[in-house]
Amino acid sequence: MQVSFVCTDHRNSNRSTEDRLNRQNANSPSTKSKFRAVALVARSLGHLSVQNMPSSSDQSIRTGMKYRNLGKSGLRVSCLGLGTWVTFGGQISDEMAEELLTLAYDNGINLFDTAEVYAAGKRSSLVITTKIFWGGKAETERGLSRKHIIEGLRASLERLQLEYVDVVFANRPDPNTPMEGDPFHTPRSRKFVIEETVRAMTHVINQGMAMYWGTSRWSAMEIMEAYSVARQFNLIPPICEQAEYHMFQREKVEVQLPELYHKIGESLIPFQNIWVHSTLKLYNVA
Repeated sequence: MQVSFVCTDHRNSNRSTEDRLNRQNANSPSTKSKFRAVALVARSLGHLSVQNMPSSSDQSIRTGMKYRNLGKSGLRVSCLGLGTWVTFGGQISDEMAEELLTLAYDNGINLFDTAEVYAAGKRSSLVITTKIFWGGKAETERGLSRKHIIEGLRASLERLQLEYVDVVFANRPDPNTPMEGDPFHTPRSRKFVIEETVRAMTHVINQGMAMYWGTSRWSAMEIMEAYSVARQFNLIPPICEQAEYHMFQREKVEVQLPELYHKIGESLIPFQNIWVHSTLKLYNVA
């Protein structure tokens, strides 16, 4: 289960005018300073030297956190992950972000989820993911074309100041298929779009930019198509699906996906935003 924090920093009044101006500039798309949170991830986790970092079994005993393999892969991830959502580097201070990340790691979390439009990333003992789809306003800066997957992931790695991510997600299926009425609007044309995505994901993995790839918000049929394409052309299939899961969103996880768990070994990373839980508490549901 991945939890994303949706919060704002109420301590900005204590920050200097210069700091506030810097934060405003950080939100501008024309500067890379909005991705400072990446450096602070490395900095905050850097306080734990590599030599002193506990093993997964030691962490599990110390924190009570459980770890599982992600799908059929050998990648061990904590049962609870931290999603940086869009607030890190934009709506909360560096100090608060550092506190949250350190607290999560100290309590056994090794899965940190980012994305192209998130402002977030030190390595070996961490599992860092990113998602590709929304990169910019231009037609070539979004979607799941080979061009955008490669360029988008490369840009994400630069912002994260990392050489690779552990898992790159195709963040929702690409709707850029032939329009209704187009003579090529067929299941076969849809397969071509998914094939391009699978080939591009295989390429970035072979290039060492990612270790695995997965899907996010894909339907069971689309995931199965990607798996079939990968097997047909000797490519790398997705290992997991990231799906929204809470009391208002249950059908996909409980009804549609279970068959894939058993048939192809697909793993699930359910997520929910903290604001959902806060809303439920507001109405005395949670």
